[in-house]
Amino acid sequence: MSVKIRLRRDGAKKRPFYHVVAADSRRARNGRYIEELGYYNPIVAAETESIVVLKEDRVRYWLSVGAIPSDTAAALLKSKGLMARTPARPVVAAPVVADAPVVTDAPAVAEASASDLSATEGTTEVVAETVEAAPETETEVTAPADSVPPSETTDEATA
Repeated sequence: MSVKIRLRRDGAKKRPFYHVVAADSRRARNGRYIEELGYYNPIVAAETESIVVLKEDRVRYWLSVGAIPSDTAAALLKSKGLMARTPARPVVAAPVVADAPVVTDAPAVAEASASDLSATEGTTEVVAETVEAAPETETEVTAPADSVPPSETTDEATA
């Protein structure tokens, strides 16, 4: 049996009053429940805040045996300190790229790019020489086994 801690609605029309209950998760919202754990009155006098009264020992018991609170019940339990607040996700800084050069001076960058161009010209000449010196070998291309010319098919295969 899966137990949930949730709110059961009572009160008049437009005047809600909730009982905090431990109930079987398959039961209706206001249906049969296992145990009443407290109550919550969201509508009170303007000078006071909403009232939440809970049997703390019984709430801790139901949480210890695996009862899952609904979202609203969890918020009430957190406000009373019966459930641990989930910490905010830690902010992870973006990784710093160590290989990227730091631009400090524009003339130095221009000189560096000019020297990079002269270095790349030499490498293209070396690459061109190695391509010319490479022996040319012809490879024979074979047709895949699936594609057989129609002239080579037998009469048995078509029948």
